Amino acid sequence: MTLTFIGRRFPLALFKPAGRLLIWGILAIGLAACSGGTPSERSPDGVYDPYEKQNRSVHAFNRGLDRALVRPAAVGYSTILPDEIEDSIGNFASNLGEPSVMINSLLQGDFRGAGLSSVRFLANSTLGLLGLFDPAAEFKLPEHDTDFGETLHVWGVGEGPYLELPVLGPSTTRDTTGIVVDLFTNPLGYVLNEPERYYGTVAGAASGLSTRGRFTETVDSILYDSADSYAQARLIYLQNRRFELGSEDATSEIDPFALDTEGF
Repeated sequence: MTLTFIGRRFPLALFKPAGRLLIWGILAIGLAACSGGTPSERSPDGVYDPYEKQNRSVHAFNRGLDRALVRPAAVGYSTILPDEIEDSIGNFASNLGEPSVMINSLLQGDFRGAGLSSVRFLANSTLGLLGLFDPAAEFKLPEHDTDFGETLHVWGVGEGPYLELPVLGPSTTRDTTGIVVDLFTNPLGYVLNEPERYYGTVAGAASGLSTRGRFTETVDSILYDSADSYAQARLIYLQNRRFELGSEDATSEIDPFALDTEGF
């Protein structure tokens, strides 16, 4: 499972199994919210954003957090650490997310994807030294990524209103529900003890910093150079997420490098 921050996705941390009543409460609320946002309710550009005022407030908070903390930390992280070490940390975090990918693939009826995730996890956890390396790629095993948000999509749940989450960035009510459920459905969270359970938390955060640092110019152009950074981040997220899920109303991905941020 992955989180999204300013249009980029990185692995979720492993969390201690707890709060199941809270999960199902949020799930129920999220599924109810996902029922809104039919095509007729969307704006001409395909956006359903009834909470825009609140979302823009959160976006302003995220921009401030990025400018004051995330961007400096990410640039320093990517400058100090060699690319090889950054890659190893990212591989480790991704490998810890493979069991969740396997479960969601099964829930979607994607047995090929579940098999790929299982084999990649076994190969990288053993030959790849707990996932620090990616021998599965050398064996020509393609990466497979999915989450409970996609599972809900496969089950026919609509994406619902657009949301911007504190720290995590762009989302929808469906994907937010998926995030909450995925926090507690990775099997490793039930078998690992402390402090091993939290290694994924640290690795996931480091992987997110690495992504922010490596794509500094692109993210900066969206957040600080565009005429309306909120609208642009929203458009990029929705279009790319719909393309990723194979939605009929998304015919292509948006390449942030190709956007005219000044004229947006």
